[in-house]
This record gives sequence, C-alpha cells and structure tokens, in this order.
Amino acid sequence: MDIGELVLDGFDARTTDPDRVSAAFQAELTRLVRDRGVPLAAAGDGSGLALDGLAGLPPLPATTHPVRLGEALARAVHAGLTGRGEAR
Repeated sequence: MDIGELVLDGFDARTTDPDRVSAAFQAELTRLVRDRGVPLAAAGDGSGLALDGLAGLPPLPATTHPVRLGEALARAVHAGLTGRGEAR
C-alpha cells in the first residue's frame, strides 16, 4: 500500500509534531492491514484498488497528542479502505 501524501488540515504544527503523527499513523495502519486486511483491495481481477481520496470517514478525537492522533487517523483510513467511507 502506498499513501502518497497525508494532509492534516486544522492542526498547528507547533503543538502537534507531524513526524510523530506520521510515524504513529504508519505503525497503526501497518498493524491493521496485517491483522485485518483490506477487503476492497481484493478486486479479484488483480488490478487492486486505487483511490484519490476517502470521504465520510469516522471523526478524529479532539487531541493534539501525536501518537493518539496518528493511531486514530490510521483507524479512520482503514475504515475507509474496508468500505466504511466514500471513495473519491
């Protein structure tokens, strides 16, 4: 899986360390994909899944803690990749 860019709008980089958010996001998404898979990626024709974005994802918690935020973001993205969001 390749996520080209992770954009966090509305967060202040002075209070939320983007490198720590990114590291926590990557670790949690890797764990979720390993443990639960990504059903939408199994197209059956070998083409896989390509998305430009996901919408309708679960809300993120009101936190600036980078690890909690990264993990929550990974769970939201995984939910979208497993069909609980809208592909764009």
